[in-house]
Amino acid sequence: MNGSGREAQFDAIVVGAGFAGLYALYRLRNLGLRVRVFEAGGGVGGTWFWNRYPGARCDIESLEYSYSFSEELQQQWQWPDRYGFQPEILRYLDHVADRFDLRRDIEFNTRATTAVFDPGVARWTVGFDHGGSVTARFCVMACGNLSAPRIPDIPGLKDFRGRWYQTARWPATRVDFSGLNLGVVGTGATGVQVIPWIAREAAHLHVFQRTANYSVPARNGPLDAGRERAHKANYRQRREAALLTSFGVAGYPPPTQSALEVSDEERLRTYEAKRAEGLAFGLLSSYTDLMTSKAAYDTAAEFVRGKIRATVRDPAVAALLSPTDHPLGSRRLCLDSGYHETFNRGNVSLVDARNEPIAAITADGVATAKREYRLDAIVFATGFDAMTGALRAIDLRNGAGDKLAGRWAAGPASYLGLMIAGFPNMFLVTGPGSPSVKAQMVVAIEHHVNWIAECIEHLRVRGLASIEAQEAAQADWVRHVDQVAQGTLFPLADSWYYSKGGPGSQRRFIPYVGGVARYRAKCAEVAANGYEGFTLKE
Repeated sequence: MNGSGREAQFDAIVVGAGFAGLYALYRLRNLGLRVRVFEAGGGVGGTWFWNRYPGARCDIESLEYSYSFSEELQQQWQWPDRYGFQPEILRYLDHVADRFDLRRDIEFNTRATTAVFDPGVARWTVGFDHGGSVTARFCVMACGNLSAPRIPDIPGLKDFRGRWYQTARWPATRVDFSGLNLGVVGTGATGVQVIPWIAREAAHLHVFQRTANYSVPARNGPLDAGRERAHKANYRQRREAALLTSFGVAGYPPPTQSALEVSDEERLRTYEAKRAEGLAFGLLSSYTDLMTSKAAYDTAAEFVRGKIRATVRDPAVAALLSPTDHPLGSRRLCLDSGYHETFNRGNVSLVDARNEPIAAITADGVATAKREYRLDAIVFATGFDAMTGALRAIDLRNGAGDKLAGRWAAGPASYLGLMIAGFPNMFLVTGPGSPSVKAQMVVAIEHHVNWIAECIEHLRVRGLASIEAQEAAQADWVRHVDQVAQGTLFPLADSWYYSKGGPGSQRRFIPYVGGVARYRAKCAEVAANGYEGFTLKE
């Protein structure tokens, strides 16, 4: 026991109890390892535990955004909606935790703050916010890509006399905005979801938009029983087929034509059909060159802008809501339920925060460069320190005393998104350099956890003490990830897909956009070649 009364030694420590942490616990425990999961929240769920804001839902269909490791689980669980809302996804994860008896190995309300590797014994020591520490041979970072909230650095927030909320840390109890003058800062994927819901309650809602984002209707609704039966009858085949796709979702054939090879009429019919499907990646998968050719993506972008103009009655507001400063798909393409229609309401105003930037939060509201908006409450839909924020928040040090912060001063780097050179026996789940958010996340998570489990078993069977990514292999992979992105239109946008470090840092593309199938093949090749690019030691 250590000072906190908990057992001090384990075979593996897992940080985080979301989709990744729960599956890591299940998989590693089934290898016979003594595993302990540490979770900062009061329950399982990860991002779905914290993001309880009105309208929060997944933008991958429920039948896909779920575990595939248990045939009984996927056959028996019934999703009420095509796209799962936060309460239902959390209920699902609670069910998984109970069904597979996972809670007995999870310590909640415990945030990992430090992790130090001792090369003499090849073990990690992890410390916590409430004190105490534990050690383990292996450390699995299942912290999540969208889990570290970002509060905008706006002067005066502490002086605001009203209530303010951050969507990524929403209260567990219902927030009533009835009769209030309300402001929402941020119009990314979260803002697109929350704004229609709270607009129904607020006396008046001011939406502060700096960057207009592309969004298409989700077409959400109750899950059709016939579609569910057909899907479940072929679940195994669909799951296997998904692994051979770019996004990790089966049932949607890849395009075979350029957008510029067809007539205007045929292209319009295709875009209308894809929009009617209500899929985040649907429009982008219409043609082969929408992410590589400006002339091609312009046709799709103008189609989406035309739909906005047709929906929003005020032409000036429609123009502000129509993105023109980045290619379609180079930032996260949003799925919405009545987002643009919300701006036809008499109680909703759009504030152009690019030409009227927010200067400060005052005691009574938000002050821009032109005026002050008196508000009773403010909602910050400003997202996350995405991709690497949760990992950077932990004081990670290797046996040489090097800090992760120092290693990543020029930008995040890893080998395959699975390990970081200089940090033996520490695995990442959906780390930088892997498909992660550019894929169906549960597919990405299960692949990584399976690879990690197989790697640990490989070490155990051979009596090896440690595995570490090689610097040269990591550098080659980082270059490859960036080269793949450079062949697309992603570099033309300022997005959270890119790292934003301090002085001297490089603008580095974080996720791998070469596709799920191509990435899985690379990981399998590395393992088959005796973990090529890694150093294994006795």
